[in-house]
Amino acid sequence: MNEILNEKEFLKKAKKKASVYASNLPFPNISFENFFNPEYLKKVLDEFPNLDKETNFNDENQIKSASRGEKLLGPKTKNLIHYLNSEPFLNALSILTGIQNLLPDPSLAGGGYHEIKPGGFLKIHADFNVHPRYKLDRRLNLLIYLNPNWEKSYGGDFELWDDKMKKCVKKIPPLFNNVAIFSTTSNSYHGHPNPLTCPPNRTRKSIALYYYTNGRPKEEKIKHLEDHTTIFRARSQHDDIQTESYLSQKIKKSKNQKRNQKVIKALKLVTPPIILEALKKLSQKTNN
Repeated sequence: MNEILNEKEFLKKAKKKASVYASNLPFPNISFENFFNPEYLKKVLDEFPNLDKETNFNDENQIKSASRGEKLLGPKTKNLIHYLNSEPFLNALSILTGIQNLLPDPSLAGGGYHEIKPGGFLKIHADFNVHPRYKLDRRLNLLIYLNPNWEKSYGGDFELWDDKMKKCVKKIPPLFNNVAIFSTTSNSYHGHPNPLTCPPNRTRKSIALYYYTNGRPKEEKIKHLEDHTTIFRARSQHDDIQTESYLSQKIKKSKNQKRNQKVIKALKLVTPPIILEALKKLSQKTNN
């Protein structure tokens, strides 16, 4: 066994679980608990960086942070990702998934560190299906969760939805050392759609790797979606009400802050300092 993973054990699992992977609903997928050497993965978690200055998504479909390329990877994390992109691991993935000639992505386009803070979410979607630089077909996602002592009440389950967007078929909790693997097509809908409810000092951390091939089977091709970016899909109104409520509150708060700032700026020209200080305190109370 190497320091990251028992290769022989995973190869056995890959052979044994190949039929399970292929038949799992709503699309080929599988998850594993305690996948890596936990002591090694703890060192990877210790290296998890501050992503505040990285790629931050903040719109109606997602509130999350992500890294870019390898620049923030610590030595243990870089070693982990290089191993997951190596020939032995790729061969085992091919046995498990039935997808031959898998290729890694050294640029980690869209992959690497991912983090969602309290109130954050990622609505149900199908991923971009062609690599933006290499123009290879994206075929497989591998997600590693890094959240020890994660309570169910925090939310953050990884959800897999049917292609009609009628129901969530499977949920995978983002527990430390859980790994999710699934085939990437134009209708493999997945995400973390409800705002995270963990305490302010916690975040939902993960590492994502994507794998490609030169071409894909004809049955996976959708003519008008041969090369697309991320496709977001709406759930039922009832299911999305929690997210929409959070967004409306966030927008309302932002508008209030901007309005109050404009008022204070204008009043500074004609108002004594003692009154300005009182207005600032009132503004802070309103925003809280």
